[in-house]
Amino acid sequence: MLGPLAVPRRRTLGVGLAALLVALAVVVVVLAPERATGSYAERCDRFAADSSARAGLVTGSGEPVLVIGDSWSAGLGLADPGASWPVRLPGRVHVAGFSGSGFSARASGCGAVSFAARAPAALAGLPADALVVVEGGLNDWDRSDAEVTAGFDDLLAVLEGRRVVVVGPASAPSRAAYVARVDALLAELAAGHGVTYLSALDVELGYLDDRLHLTPAGHTAFGDWVAAHLG
Repeated sequence: MLGPLAVPRRRTLGVGLAALLVALAVVVVVLAPERATGSYAERCDRFAADSSARAGLVTGSGEPVLVIGDSWSAGLGLADPGASWPVRLPGRVHVAGFSGSGFSARASGCGAVSFAARAPAALAGLPADALVVVEGGLNDWDRSDAEVTAGFDDLLAVLEGRRVVVVGPASAPSRAAYVARVDALLAELAAGHGVTYLSALDVELGYLDDRLHLTPAGHTAFGDWVAAHLG
């Protein structure tokens, strides 16, 4: 027979174990965005390979243009990533797109792939007068204003002295409820840095079944819209 102290001791051990599991869960949540493992790491590797492949597809002729962006620029979901929207821009267009990335450092869980982190390498070899188009914001939907602001400031520090156009997030159906906040913040930050901002909230586009990424026709429409507003 169990003594009178057995039940309280078992309860104490149970509470301790539960607390330990909660603590471990918190650690995993905190570390996951910075150290991808398992299937997520495989996805990051795929995104990196896609980014490198898209960067090798320089299109057009004329004055150099650099596009720094997310999966829309990288062409995720397209049979031909080289047909992603930047191909519609005038000039000799270079693309530095990485799926899942954004302005904030923790928009992606694939490490240092924010726009600011990737900008120095993307600028290598391009003249100082090359136009830089930055496209994104959809992946910043769940990041705080402070995180987005810090990433934006870091990016503009890298791009200081260059001609910059920032293209904000469109109302992709899966995140339409969140993008208005990001759009307003980016517009404010762009004005503060004296760079052009294009709000894409009202641009009608075609989306894939995931309600986040563009169809081929959507890429064409988005690229033509951006091209028409570059001036």
